[in-house]
Amino acid sequence: MYQKDGQKYFIVDGHVHVWDARESNQKNVHGKQFIDCFYDYHKNLSPEEVMWDYDTYTYYGSERFERDIFVEGYVDHAVFQATLLSDFYHNGFGRTDEALALVAKHPGKLTYNHAYDPRHEEAGLEQLRKDADRMNLQGVKLYTAEWHGDSRGYKLDDPWSRRYLEECIELGIKNIHVHKGPTIRPLDRDAFDVSDIDKVATDYLDLRFVVEHVGLPRLEDFCWIATQESNVYGGLAVALPFIHTRPRYFAQIIGELLYWIGEDKILFGSDYALWTPKWLIEKFVDFQIPEDMQGEYAPITVEQKKKILGLNAAALYDIDVPANLRLAEPAGQEGVEVAAGARETVSS
Repeated sequence: MYQKDGQKYFIVDGHVHVWDARESNQKNVHGKQFIDCFYDYHKNLSPEEVMWDYDTYTYYGSERFERDIFVEGYVDHAVFQATLLSDFYHNGFGRTDEALALVAKHPGKLTYNHAYDPRHEEAGLEQLRKDADRMNLQGVKLYTAEWHGDSRGYKLDDPWSRRYLEECIELGIKNIHVHKGPTIRPLDRDAFDVSDIDKVATDYLDLRFVVEHVGLPRLEDFCWIATQESNVYGGLAVALPFIHTRPRYFAQIIGELLYWIGEDKILFGSDYALWTPKWLIEKFVDFQIPEDMQGEYAPITVEQKKKILGLNAAALYDIDVPANLRLAEPAGQEGVEVAAGARETVSS
């Protein structure tokens, strides 16, 4: 829990990792390109006092994770978002077994979302069924730009992808997190386009699509889609660190999101270990839309910050929130109504 100026915030970090990008795990030059790109994001968007050295960044392990998330990071609950990248890393980028061990060690404080690739077709479907049972999956994390042999990406509305989404419904996996944000070398920028979200969100109303990184640099496209589709949410990972280096740009991002999709469909995520949650939470709680921008964007309220920092994700994942940290109006409801109203207005 984070506390400031007499206000208490229940924190759900909706986007964390334990990864292994050490040279020993890199399958080829692309594995190095990928972690180098991550490290560039880390250096360019972080305050100097929280920057890591490169070797630590490639693999930091469970003890560092626990300290940065739970001891120093104010986080009450965190959600692992798996990243496989098996074409780039011998044992995968994300350390699945280590993450699952942390989930077992911290019951009620960690949720694990695994990944799948629909290009594995029938064999992958069977693996998804096994993973759902073994890992108690409530969500998955998809990388539509991930390479697979000669393929350099897929669309969510491809026939095999639809088969997997239908299987998710059967398995009770409701939360579909999709990387739709800045490109990461060597992946292709266009493979992260948000247009396929529009199609599958319309067709699979039993699923909730969390667009990670809110579609950047396609924020406008994402907002128009998410305003039309009540089951589309936005994850702030990667967008939030601009609060430090370009606060007016972040004001534009959060202002547009609040205007279009509403306060109940925006989720906090540090993208740990790209960034640590402590400074992001502190800066967001202190953040306000600049006065000269408030003619276009409304000031951000404490209630809105509480929803974004944890209560919205808690609603998606049925996480128990202590009674003294709840709001009178349950999170995750009003935004759906706002989006529905906006959809009707835009359509008419």
